[in-house]
Amino acid sequence: MGGPGDPPEGTPEGIPGGGEDEYRSVVFDESFVRAARLQEYSAQERMADHAPAVRRRTPLRRAGLPRQALVLVVLIAIAFGAAVFMGLRHPYQTPAGQEPAEPLRMTVVPLAPQGRVPGTAETAHLFERSPAADFRMGAEGVPLPAARRTAHFSDDQVLSALTTAKDYIVRSGLDPEVLGGGPVRSVRVLLDPDQLGQFDASFKRPAADGRHAPTGWLVRFDPSRVELADPAIRTNGTLRVAEADSATLEVTADHTFVYALRPAGQDRAEVSLFTVRRELHFRFDRDDLRLHQAQLVLSTLQAGPLSCAEDSANHLRPLLAGQTAKDGPPAGTDPYVTGRATALCGTLAAGAQPKV
Repeated sequence: MGGPGDPPEGTPEGIPGGGEDEYRSVVFDESFVRAARLQEYSAQERMADHAPAVRRRTPLRRAGLPRQALVLVVLIAIAFGAAVFMGLRHPYQTPAGQEPAEPLRMTVVPLAPQGRVPGTAETAHLFERSPAADFRMGAEGVPLPAARRTAHFSDDQVLSALTTAKDYIVRSGLDPEVLGGGPVRSVRVLLDPDQLGQFDASFKRPAADGRHAPTGWLVRFDPSRVELADPAIRTNGTLRVAEADSATLEVTADHTFVYALRPAGQDRAEVSLFTVRRELHFRFDRDDLRLHQAQLVLSTLQAGPLSCAEDSANHLRPLLAGQTAKDGPPAGTDPYVTGRATALCGTLAAGAQPKV
């Protein structure tokens, strides 16, 4: 018989006998396993003695916005703040074509006659006997050159620049309403928005300072003194276009206008000729080309017969048939006062007057 710890069928084969074996307490044979009493808990017992495998979560309180909505609002606020910051602190320089338009610089030079202003009752005779005999009439004297593409601008863009420059010249120098001191909106709408402040200030507070003379923007006569005797204004000149840089086109206009004038309200008075030479420099960026507008950056006007003693900044006050220039030099120039243009005046050549 085996000992108290022996298996029911005796000591297994192949194992050294006796309780002296150190592994005897941990080695079981098949008869020992069959004799072992096994017990398995029932489902009810397992449920009673053990905690459930899954716990229910306490429902969240629904005070305020859901967490996902709150996170979304925070992300939107961060993105908006970043966009505003990048807009204010843009790391790249503004392209040259998008820089603000520079102010117009202008020069108005009266040309005084050397004697009496010639005149006659027949307007056609005056033109035939003057250097303007071969000039064209009105806008026909402002022909467009061939519009050829440049390195960075297409044919259509070059044509747009030339067309806008011509429109400005016609509206500012040939429109009878503008010439007579009337509304100037037709000229204003062609300017780049950056120059509208200077344009408006010129007509509200005219000044001979090289920046705010209305006659630097357009041609207009004092309606209390003169009127057009012939609406067919003689015109001659050229337009030239060139690429200033990869973002800018420049157009240079050089035209001479000859007007037939007489005293205001005197239909039977003699007619005289008045000559204006205008040189205008226009600049166009791509937005200007698209919007049919221009930056007028330089304007030089020479006009006569005028009196040097008259103020020609706000209106031109031509000398009419039979009149002579008033004695006296142009307005004085103070070299100690900054920001003012030098007062200029020239002499109208005898050959510029009609031979009557």
